[in-house]
Amino acid sequence: MKLIPLPAFQDNYLWVLHNGRRALVVDPGDAQPVLACLQRDRLQLEAILVTHHHPDHIGGLEALRDATGAAVFGPARERIPEPLTRVAGGDGVDALGLRFEVLDVPGHTAGHVAYYCPDVDGTPLLFCGDTLFSGGCGRLFEGTPAQMLASLDRLAALPGATRVCCTHEYTLSNLKFARAVEPGNAELISYTQRCEELRARDLPTLPSTIEQEKRINPFLRTRLPAVAQAARAHDAATPPDEVGVFATIRNWKNQYK
Repeated sequence: MKLIPLPAFQDNYLWVLHNGRRALVVDPGDAQPVLACLQRDRLQLEAILVTHHHPDHIGGLEALRDATGAAVFGPARERIPEPLTRVAGGDGVDALGLRFEVLDVPGHTAGHVAYYCPDVDGTPLLFCGDTLFSGGCGRLFEGTPAQMLASLDRLAALPGATRVCCTHEYTLSNLKFARAVEPGNAELISYTQRCEELRARDLPTLPSTIEQEKRINPFLRTRLPAVAQAARAHDAATPPDEVGVFATIRNWKNQYK
């Protein structure tokens, strides 16, 4: 299997997974990069997986479906152009001879889903849309802090080797904020250096892994005393519970420059 992050717009990635003959694409906000990839590599698009309804994730959906006849799978509770198979947590999607488990991960949007396969060439693979980023998480446009924390917990419980295929190249800006939260995190400093080197060569920082994110991502670390202390130093009114700490860190990130 070959995994390709196709750049689109300013900072999106449209993920393509293929076996040399058949392919799937995740969150095709723009059809043209996908069609060019299919033509270049002589691939037949078999499936389109959609995580949520935002235009930069579905803008190319109808053009791709019309051009290729690919089957479309998308969240049951969001407005996605028909026809498609609507899926929710616990459902499965079969494509390329693989079985993807659908995970409900609300927070960024109300009906956001992710797709998890436990074995793609020996390694687990996660397509998580805008829920989990490297070093960050999605803004809470439609969900609550409690929902997003539960969604991130669900993803953090996946095997550490799971490749995290999120859909934006936000890594360096996320890591800048993460260092404000945990300035003494040596793993975070080292990871930042590696990511800076990749971006200097115009290479993606993704995919990350669940294990990596648990070491450096403040939104997966809000229960740690150092992160909770940073939240309260930023906002003395932070509630004592774990959701309150998460909400403060998320609001802090919203305002961070």
